[in-house]
Amino acid sequence: MVLRCAAGIIAPLLLLLAAGCSNAPGEPARDAAPPAPLLYEIASADGSVEGWMVGTIHALPAFARWRTPAIDTAAKSADLLVVEIAALYDSTAIARTFASLANSPGLPPLDQRLPAELRPRLAALLLRGNFDAEDFAATETWAAALTLARVDAAGDPANGVDRALIAEFKDRRVRELEGAPAQLAIFDRLPEAQQRAMLAAVVKDSVAAAKDPERLQRAWLAGDAKAIEAATREGVLADPAVREALLVARNRRWAAALGPLLAEAPKPLIAVGTAHLVGPEGLAVLLEAQGYRVRRVS
Repeated sequence: MVLRCAAGIIAPLLLLLAAGCSNAPGEPARDAAPPAPLLYEIASADGSVEGWMVGTIHALPAFARWRTPAIDTAAKSADLLVVEIAALYDSTAIARTFASLANSPGLPPLDQRLPAELRPRLAALLLRGNFDAEDFAATETWAAALTLARVDAAGDPANGVDRALIAEFKDRRVRELEGAPAQLAIFDRLPEAQQRAMLAAVVKDSVAAAKDPERLQRAWLAGDAKAIEAATREGVLADPAVREALLVARNRRWAAALGPLLAEAPKPLIAVGTAHLVGPEGLAVLLEAQGYRVRRVS
């Protein structure tokens, strides 16, 4: 069961952080404005361009138009691509890793891992996803949360921006910041209390998610940094310990790795989940603290 969509690494509640998975096609927005995803130019103190940084989203409908002339220019100008996971195409290996981490015997029933008031919503969510409660008998709480968050998601990870860019760089270097095993291990290492907070947030927000599954996609396409930053403090990420593990600590690690990389001769295009770029704890601010000039490109 839990392997049904295991190739999507992180669920739609973290759609702007990392990969998601859904079978829902969605519908194109009418009278949509031209796309404007977040794209930054990174320069040294003397103004020399050292690279670019684009915020990705990891699941989109097949019809989505997201490329802009500025993104095309950055992609053509870069010498290498930096992503969270380089082997997104290897769904078999990702599913194997997911299964090895997600399954444990002797767990309590899934509804017993939730406050009593959320159990009716859990039952409705399971029904919409064509799941039985028994399907999660041996599934760790974090993995159950990610799986259930996919039920009402819009878009398909096959159309994700990171995958498109990896394909575009097939003749150039692609470097990963984490890799699938390390990324999934972040969830697996969460204390059970935080895992249950994740599950509770997914179930609690499931009604709103079902009504408007494309909310984060619209914010991403519009490059709405304010809305994206607000999303980093909602739902699952409203729990301070979960937010620290899934967002803030990763930003610090990535910034520490990216600073020296930008100082080298090859110019990278850094393509990571958009939520990692924004706010006072985002990569743009962290790289500026290292002396780089980070400027949004229209």
